[in-house]
Amino acid sequence: MQELLMRTAAAPAFISAAGSATRAGDPGRARALARMLDVVDYGMLLVVDDGCVLFANQVARAEMDDKHPLQLLGHDLRARCPRDVVSLHSALAGALQRAVQTLLKLGREPDGCIHAAVVPLADAGERAAAIVFGKRRVCEDLSSDAYARQHGLTLAEARVLRHLCVGDRPQDIAYGLGVKLSTVRTQIGSIRAKTGSRDIGAIVQRVARLPPLPCVTRRMAWGEQCGITP
Repeated sequence: MQELLMRTAAAPAFISAAGSATRAGDPGRARALARMLDVVDYGMLLVVDDGCVLFANQVARAEMDDKHPLQLLGHDLRARCPRDVVSLHSALAGALQRAVQTLLKLGREPDGCIHAAVVPLADAGERAAAIVFGKRRVCEDLSSDAYARQHGLTLAEARVLRHLCVGDRPQDIAYGLGVKLSTVRTQIGSIRAKTGSRDIGAIVQRVARLPPLPCVTRRMAWGEQCGITP
């Protein structure tokens, strides 16, 4: 990890417009590793001992909008809410200085709240920590759609499956889709039969265990985001 993403004395590592890590040595492997981390459906940040964010994967860059509890100012990570500043600082200090991992709750309920794990990377060659965001949804749409095709679900059933995976109740789904509740219940019964699931909870659990199939048609440039020209 450190050889591909961490800073070296000669060449600091940044994420370029292609979503790749640049370093002195083997840029091909660095690009492959950075792109692999982009596939992970958890937002991930790599922070080093001076508080500099060295890497953010695609999910993290997409999530950190103007409402996210964390924000990047250049390469500096900041808590948006004043009450989160001490918690974030303490968690980073614990990880970087004492190798202590912490689960943080940041932001405000109901919509702006996230959980993030701050995990020390003790063998990274210098003091470093990973910040991993909690998932905001059970599964990405591309993965649930692929699961629907795999099990022969109709387009209507696939839409219902998407709604179930974000926690919508059958009556809410019916109202949102403009159909009868009985229609949605019939579709849920069909989904259960085709996927071999005993109930809605089992359906959602199956989908939650799917690997990510992220959309990679557009990658946000790290340099563009931070005002850096690699």
